[in-house]
Amino acid sequence: MKKYFEKQRNLLDYALASLWRRKGKNISVFLVFSLVIFLLASFLFLSRSLQVAAQTTLRQTPEITVQRMVAGRQESMPLTYAERIRGIFGVRRVSPRVWGYHYNEVTGANITVMALAGDPELGREPLAEGAFWQQGEQGRAVIGQGVVKDLDLGGRRTFSFFRDDLTLKSFAVAGIFAPETNILTYDLVLLDIADGRDLFGLADDLATDLLVEVVNPLEIATVARKISERLPDTRVVTRPQIQGTYQAVFSWRSGVAAICLLSALSAFIILAWDKASGMSPEERREISILKILGWQTPDVLQVRFWEGFALSLLAFAAGAILAYVHVGYFQAALFRPVMMGWSVLRPGFDLVPIVQGGDLLLIFCLSVLPYLAATVVPAWRCAAVATDAAMGG
Repeated sequence: MKKYFEKQRNLLDYALASLWRRKGKNISVFLVFSLVIFLLASFLFLSRSLQVAAQTTLRQTPEITVQRMVAGRQESMPLTYAERIRGIFGVRRVSPRVWGYHYNEVTGANITVMALAGDPELGREPLAEGAFWQQGEQGRAVIGQGVVKDLDLGGRRTFSFFRDDLTLKSFAVAGIFAPETNILTYDLVLLDIADGRDLFGLADDLATDLLVEVVNPLEIATVARKISERLPDTRVVTRPQIQGTYQAVFSWRSGVAAICLLSALSAFIILAWDKASGMSPEERREISILKILGWQTPDVLQVRFWEGFALSLLAFAAGAILAYVHVGYFQAALFRPVMMGWSVLRPGFDLVPIVQGGDLLLIFCLSVLPYLAATVVPAWRCAAVATDAAMGG
């Protein structure tokens, strides 16, 4: 066993020296290989980071949301629906909510306006400054980081929105959401429900939808089914369904991007195979000399394996490290717009790279193994040829 390891160490030393002798060609392959790994790893790290961020942030979403549907479209809901839902066993609280969008003609952004009854349901979200309004307090709003930029508030802490009749309604900024909640609050303006009804011209006995809290979180699906049975003209959405939708959206976008990058990876593998299969006369002559000196075909193959493995492993490590830095320190600047969508007000939250062993293994199998095959197989073909024939080629 000791002799075997000494032999492998010597073969590795020879392989590294051989790589250095052809450093021009190998450096170019290393750079292209690292770039392909970097692209694949960046998308995988970014996708995992967005999925974890969404999963963590969406824990604060309502357990059950009930919306009234008419002709396949959402319509305002009478508050009598809330009384019928409160009669279902397992329901803790039912709160009306009014929400809609304010279009900023200057920037072209849609700002989400949400108005809640009672204490703010999103009061558990941290604030960068200020505080939430007290129950029944009107004319005050808590806004997201993106709204501050879109309205160009600067040091001002008042703003106005147009009602449907083009009259202005003014608000004072009570607080600003913290940046770590941007995935949920970046384009959000949070108001008291009376302000929301006034802004959107909604009657006092109507709401956009109803937020339902249950006593036992394990009974969310059961309570949702009972609501659907009691109110057949409603659409009932649960928190797990919303979380699953976000996961599916991020997975779909990363999948489309991964398909495009796999095409680049395939092109690299084809290029590597072409370059490796077209061994230069010097490489063929080197293999022939080694066989004349007493090397066996397995020894030649092991040297070629160590050459390919060392080069591909270095490229894999460099690409993965660069991808981690790209996502963690540069916030995936190259690919973030693809994953975050088309909205003018894109969430500006900080990304934390999520590295999983399965992702690294997948990238390794898709890149390193094909490259090893592209280097070892041509060497085997050359080593299997008679020495005099190889020297003549």
